[in-house]
Amino acid sequence: MGSLSPLAPAGFPALPFLPGVRLGTRECGIRYVGRPDLLMVELAAGSTVAGVFTRSATRSAPVDWCRQGVAKGRARVLLVNSGNANAFTGAAGIASVERTAQAAAKLMECRKSEVFIASTGTIGVELPDEKITAHLDAVRDDLNENYWDQAARAIMTTDTYPKGATRTALIDGVPVTINGIAKGSGMIAPDMATMLSFVFTDATLPADVLQALLSKGVDKSFNRVTVDSDTSTSDTLLLFATGQARHARIVDARDRRLADFRAKLFDLLADLARQVVRDGEGATKFVEIAVTGAAGNKAARRIAMAIANSPLVKTAIAGEDANWGRIVMAVGKAGEKADRDRLAISIGGVAVAANGRAVEGYDETPVTAHMKGQDIRIDVDLGLGKGKALVWTCDLTHAYIDINGSYRT
Repeated sequence: MGSLSPLAPAGFPALPFLPGVRLGTRECGIRYVGRPDLLMVELAAGSTVAGVFTRSATRSAPVDWCRQGVAKGRARVLLVNSGNANAFTGAAGIASVERTAQAAAKLMECRKSEVFIASTGTIGVELPDEKITAHLDAVRDDLNENYWDQAARAIMTTDTYPKGATRTALIDGVPVTINGIAKGSGMIAPDMATMLSFVFTDATLPADVLQALLSKGVDKSFNRVTVDSDTSTSDTLLLFATGQARHARIVDARDRRLADFRAKLFDLLADLARQVVRDGEGATKFVEIAVTGAAGNKAARRIAMAIANSPLVKTAIAGEDANWGRIVMAVGKAGEKADRDRLAISIGGVAVAANGRAVEGYDETPVTAHMKGQDIRIDVDLGLGKGKALVWTCDLTHAYIDINGSYRT
C-alpha cells in the first residue's frame, strides 16, 4: 500500500449495525507483515446470496467455488484473504479451497456449500491455506458486529484506503440496511470490475430476486469503470441478505415494493465502483465520460470505454493537457458508427469541437483550468441516435508504472 490517493474520501463512512452479520479479521502472514490479511463474516442461518464474477478464462479457484455456491443460494460464512489470489495454481488451488471450506464448515456447523471464499493478490503462487485454517478459531472468537472498517482494510492489496458505503431503504414501509465494502486499485476493467466487493442487507429476499437485482445493478456500476483495461482473474461481487428485517414477502424482483431498495442498492454499487476508480494505481484525477447521440446504448458504452481506456487520453489528462484531438481518435477507433461531421465534444462543460472541427473562437483557457482540477468531465455527442452511456476512469501517471513494476518485489 502506497501513500493515500489524492482522490480519497475524507474517511471511512460509519457503517451501521446490520442484523445477522458479524465480522472478524486476523493477521495470518500469507504475504503481508504487520497487518490483517484474513476476513471472516458470519451470516445468520437462512441467509441468501447472489453473485457476479469475472469473465476471465483464467479465473481463480475461489471464483469457481463461489459460482457453485451461488447456484445453491444459501450462505453462512464468507472468508477472504489478501496477498495471494490462488489463481493459476491448478489442482493445488482447488484443493486449497476445498480444505479451507471444509474447516470453516466444521467450525461454523454449516454445509461446505454455504462457505464462500475469495482471494486477492499475486497470481501463480500456491496459497498456504494452513495459515488460514490455523486462525479460524481465533477469528471466530473475535467476531463483532461493528468491524466494518477493519473488514475493508483486511481485503486490501495495493489499495491506499478502505472502501465502504451504506444506504437505508424501505421495503413496503419497513426500513432495511445495505452495507458494502470493496477493494480494488489496479487490474480493473469490466465484466466485472471490482476485484472484490461484498454487500450485505438485512432484507428478506430469495436468492433469485437478489440475483436479478445484482445483475442489473452491476451493469450500471462496476461494469462502467476502468482503471487500466485489465480484467482480473479474481473479480467477485457477492450480495448477501440475512432475512432479519420483517417486511412483506417478496418473490419477484419486479415487485413495485422493491423500488426504493433497488434504487438504494444501485446507488451503493455505483458509490463503491467510483471509490475503486478514485484509488486507481497512481491516479491523480477522477474522470467521468458521458457519451450521447450514439446509434444505441451498447455503441455508446463501447465508445465511452474506448475513450476511458485510451493511454493517450489518460496521459493527456494526467499532464493537464486539453488535447481533445485524442478524444476524437478514441471515438474513431471504437468500431462503432460515427460521423466526424456530427461529432461534438465538451470538456468541463466547455464546447471544444462541433461539426467536424474546432468550435469557432475556441478559447482553451477555461478548459485548461478545468484540467488542473481533480474531477474531469468529458462529454461526447455522436449526433446519430438516442444511445447514451456514462463511465468512470482515472488518469494514467508514471506512478502506475512504479507500482506495477515492483508489485512482486
